[in-house]
Amino acid sequence: MQDLDFNEVVELIHKEDPRFDRKAYTFIRHGLDQTVKELRKKDTERAQRSQHVSGPELLEGLRAYALDQYGPLAKTVLNSWGITHCRHFGDLVFNLIEYNVFSKTENDRREDFSDIYTFDDAFVKPFLPSKKPRFGSSAPEALESA
Repeated sequence: MQDLDFNEVVELIHKEDPRFDRKAYTFIRHGLDQTVKELRKKDTERAQRSQHVSGPELLEGLRAYALDQYGPLAKTVLNSWGITHCRHFGDLVFNLIEYNVFSKTENDRREDFSDIYTFDDAFVKPFLPSKKPRFGSSAPEALESA
């Protein structure tokens, strides 16, 4: 059997598991690449070892990548692709593992992608205004006397 390119593999996966938009797989692939680069920057010893990334490390990397790529629209974009929970990232990763696009160690499990964070905390909260009062504690009294 001849090697398939990434898009062909995604088509095969999508036929078996249509829950996620095809773009979600490209996002996962690019997010993994970015996560590996960032982890290597932080840990020079890691650069000489394998490229393995744990589930929680990948989840954090995908969070950062989504925020970088889509900003305040990250949650909306991910949701439009069918991704609404961390465990969906795990489903996408393990779909790619089943087709030998990604590899895993004997310790890697889908449960590693359990809901480490909520999508609201990860993708909405960073863009909410701070809760500090702008005018201090006497602002309502100042408005009443005006």
